[in-house]
Amino acid sequence: MSYAYPVSMPYLAGRELQYVTEAVSGGWISSQGPYVKKFEAAFAVYHDMPHGVACSSGTTALTLALRALGVGPGDEVIVPEFTMIASAWSVTYTGATPVFVDCGDDLNIDVARIEEKITPRTKVIMPVHIYGRQCDMAAVMDLAHEYNLRVVEDSAEAHGVRPIGDIACFSLFANKIITAGEGGVCLTRDAHLAEQMAHLRAMAFTKDHSFLHKKLAYNFRMTNMQAAVALAQTEQLDQILATRRDIEKRYDEALRDIPGITLMPPRDVLWMYDLRAERRAELCAYLADEGIETRVFFKPMSRQPGYLDENWSSLNASRFSADGFYLPTHTGLTAQDQEFITGRIRAFYGAA
Repeated sequence: MSYAYPVSMPYLAGRELQYVTEAVSGGWISSQGPYVKKFEAAFAVYHDMPHGVACSSGTTALTLALRALGVGPGDEVIVPEFTMIASAWSVTYTGATPVFVDCGDDLNIDVARIEEKITPRTKVIMPVHIYGRQCDMAAVMDLAHEYNLRVVEDSAEAHGVRPIGDIACFSLFANKIITAGEGGVCLTRDAHLAEQMAHLRAMAFTKDHSFLHKKLAYNFRMTNMQAAVALAQTEQLDQILATRRDIEKRYDEALRDIPGITLMPPRDVLWMYDLRAERRAELCAYLADEGIETRVFFKPMSRQPGYLDENWSSLNASRFSADGFYLPTHTGLTAQDQEFITGRIRAFYGAA
């Protein structure tokens, strides 16, 4: 179904076409092209980090981060219940076990519940900045220090949030704040970890390229064409984040007094505008008929077939999953677009 008001659209208003054209005309379209390093450097500098490692997706970024930290079979990684399943899958890909912690009222991992899930097998805490809302990283880092754990931030939805943990992993999928169509990037202060992730993403070739591979690695590389788009997007990140802040404010102002709608806490950066609604299914169907696309919240990890726990329905994450959804949220969304969208919501609830 085609929507007049889609949930997300890429915002390609910079030098994307120029850079991709240069990449193609120069013949460097593979991961060896110069735009890969340019993007890595620019994205790292923007986030006040010394090292960036580009890769093929946000999921592969998380996998590389865990592998670089030595996570493997027998280990456990603390993961939020309320997240996109790629967070948990990246742990499973390494052979380790994800251990889930319920969310608080801001949808982020409830840091007060992390400690009870830590065991001698725990190696990493993976906080996820849901919908652009930064976790309580001070509390996470205190726990990591106390128990000698590493921290991998899932920042897939939080471009512009400065990393605090050992490695932060960003997605560049088409619906993210900035995009390369597909892609991901890891940021770290640790030169050794950066070298390990770069080594693992490129099939762990030895320096002499002798085709003798001493460890299991991946083909998780980013192409020069993707990096060209990602660099152009990074150059616009200040403007993109400012525009999205305005989008958030307009939604807040228009929706805060509608009976049946519950607003969520503010976001540090706006990825998606999330909210809760009475009669959510009816509302989303009504909005779809009006050409407005919506998406429901993530389901708890313990409800997923691969991680099923019969107690999933008692989770806080389940309560939010039952009535939460998000509205069209992309950088090209205009004030007029938002006025129409919020007007339709008001009409559904009969709000004056």
